[in-house]
Amino acid sequence: MKVVITGSLGHIGSRLIHSLKPGSFETVRLIDNLSTQRYPSLFNLPRDVSFHFIQDDICIADLNAYFKGFDVVVHLAAVTDAESSIDQKDLVEATNFAGTERVAKACLENGCRLLFPSTTSVYGSQEQVVDESCPAEGLKPQSPYAESKLRAERLITQLGEDHQLRFVICRFGTIFGPSIGMRFHTAVNKFIWQACLGQAITVWRTAMNQKRPYLDLSDAVNSILFILENDLFDNQIYNIVTANCTVKEVVDTIGRYLKEPEVKYVDSKIMNQLTYTVLSDKFKKTGFCFSGALDQGIGDTIRLLEGIVRKYDPPI
Repeated sequence: MKVVITGSLGHIGSRLIHSLKPGSFETVRLIDNLSTQRYPSLFNLPRDVSFHFIQDDICIADLNAYFKGFDVVVHLAAVTDAESSIDQKDLVEATNFAGTERVAKACLENGCRLLFPSTTSVYGSQEQVVDESCPAEGLKPQSPYAESKLRAERLITQLGEDHQLRFVICRFGTIFGPSIGMRFHTAVNKFIWQACLGQAITVWRTAMNQKRPYLDLSDAVNSILFILENDLFDNQIYNIVTANCTVKEVVDTIGRYLKEPEVKYVDSKIMNQLTYTVLSDKFKKTGFCFSGALDQGIGDTIRLLEGIVRKYDPPI
């Protein structure tokens, strides 16, 4: 199998490409525009894996040239910071929707199967428990980021119905856990960074006891590999979630490693006052087993930052 990975140097992509084993794929083409300058994601890649890196932007690149002769595209390229997406709507639209449209149509043109990571943020639901059967009117994305992902989902689904594009859509929970190309803007990782520096953890004023879906990075990577290995391009949507936790549970878990992190309540432009649980039963029925854990992911990240930790006190 020949695989293209867009956004290959980012938080998820860098962990994915460093997890590949010799013989897994015939060729792995990596595409990234390096806008975030995550060059170290290319350091010490696994030997005997046939990587081919291209620095280019999916919004303007000749995707037909890059996809020709390949079997699958894993489309990780995206603007992923939900809160800052409010102030950069044009960039989010250009990358997450228009860019995905270009990728999907190039997949059609070249007979590639498409793996599209969406987000559980498309739910924003009034329901306490949600799954993939949530009707369209029940989806209430609360940021330009989530809105763009939902529009891209609908575009890909339509291309499947009208033109037989083979795809799978994965609604990922909020990612936590370390990678060589990781960022610290999402909830768990941001809290860890603040706590390691001895700063107050900044929590949205309404969010402390709200439950949200989270995804261990190891589960995210393993779910992608599982889909590729099992050719699970069945034109379905799957929730991919390790655990549903409250912000208090996240903060308390950090507190097991770092003594008494201070909490500071702040207002946000995304003041989602809803709490909900996202079920992953549908994906589990395909045979996938989740193995990640909030405590493990937090602990692994803190250990990487141990050199700058203040008040570091590992659990007994």
